[in-house]
Amino acid sequence: MITVFGSINLDMVIRVADFPRPGETITTHGFDMSAGGKGANQALAVRRAGGTVRMVGLTGADSHAQLALALLEEAGVDLTRTRACKESTGLAFIQVEDSGENTIAIVKGANGEVTPQTADNTLGDLAKGDLLLLQQEIPFAAINHALDLAKKAGAKSVLNTAPFQDAYLPLANKADVVISNETEFDALMPGADPMEQRAKAFVAQKDRLLIVTLGAEGALVVEPGREPVQVPSPKLDKVVDTTGAGDTFCGYFCQMMADGADPVSATRKAVKAASLACCKNGAQPSIPLAADVA
Repeated sequence: MITVFGSINLDMVIRVADFPRPGETITTHGFDMSAGGKGANQALAVRRAGGTVRMVGLTGADSHAQLALALLEEAGVDLTRTRACKESTGLAFIQVEDSGENTIAIVKGANGEVTPQTADNTLGDLAKGDLLLLQQEIPFAAINHALDLAKKAGAKSVLNTAPFQDAYLPLANKADVVISNETEFDALMPGADPMEQRAKAFVAQKDRLLIVTLGAEGALVVEPGREPVQVPSPKLDKVVDTTGAGDTFCGYFCQMMADGADPVSATRKAVKAASLACCKNGAQPSIPLAADVA
């Protein structure tokens, strides 16, 4: 069983030729609303990869909640431990440039109400052989406690260090697997040495598996006691929207690991899935089905 403990949002997406400069007003190519939140995105990615997954998080008791959960429900994600609270459902305001790059501003809403008690109430049955996937879009204390619960239960924990926050740095010392993009890893392990050298040092110090995603260059896999392996990404004719690529990677990687794949094989599949996610608009709508990821 894979459990995702994290955020649930409704994404408000505008498409622009170029990001506006301070004080500038621009027109857009259009506007969409779609389900999002790093936790929910990753849960859907696990499910579309063929896994059994439950989503644990909070929404508001409002109309946005139904929209935010619609694709998860349709896909068969277990939502029995997703609760509503008095705060509004989390919102993300996303600008997507013609190049596919994006900027995101988040209103935490219900996601900010997730607590250690939430973890106690929903993760008490984690067991040996289970996998717990977390991100950094809910409060530190809740993630920290969830990692403790996973360790106590003998479950494997996977931490995606996005969105990066300095105060969350200690969490990478607890997770069994750390997944970071280049920018996040530079903050985790700063220094002038080449990234691969710093990645090896990180793994030697922490004694845990590290995956550094590299965008169009694929991903770097660093296992304790082994030399790093760079997994290339397929070449794309055109990048449409990178918003959900990292979450797609995390969900597919975890499902492959749950199926018994080694880290390099899991990364190969996850890199391909993430590249396909860049070819469509939206965080959740762009996540490919397992049948499309050969």
